[in-house]
Amino acid sequence: MNDTNLTTTTEAASATEATEAAEAAERLIAEFRALPPDNDRKREIITELDANAQALPFLVSVVADAGEYDLARVESATVLRLWPPADPALRHEAGRALLSALRDPGDDLVRQYAAMSLAPYTADPVVTTVLNTTARADEDPLVRDSARFSIEEAHRLQETGAGGP
Repeated sequence: MNDTNLTTTTEAASATEATEAAEAAERLIAEFRALPPDNDRKREIITELDANAQALPFLVSVVADAGEYDLARVESATVLRLWPPADPALRHEAGRALLSALRDPGDDLVRQYAAMSLAPYTADPVVTTVLNTTARADEDPLVRDSARFSIEEAHRLQETGAGGP
């Protein structure tokens, strides 16, 4: 086999994997949307979508939706922390969705996870400002601690170059 055939085979395998990931994401997202609001299967679906880049826009929408199941929002925030979008526009949108969740007065657990998940998004000055303010002045000590964790994690990511754009 020459190098051209190897490249073509590798490209075909990558295209097949991308198609399969997109189909899996579509199937799981459809299942998620068909479930009742507080069904714990929603959290499980988010876990199954972990590391599926095709699902990132959906996960951003789940985090941003204050009416969504709280544990699904928590899991989505966690996935967005571990797998921040590479696309700059989606990354910006994800950071803003996490900020929106952080400002949601109705659910402290979601706020804690949102604060903890913002480290990869600190290239956005608004994220950095809100994190710093939250770390100093939020009335919930667990949210404050989560914001401090995120600030420390952002520094570590910057030092190692793992923080992305």
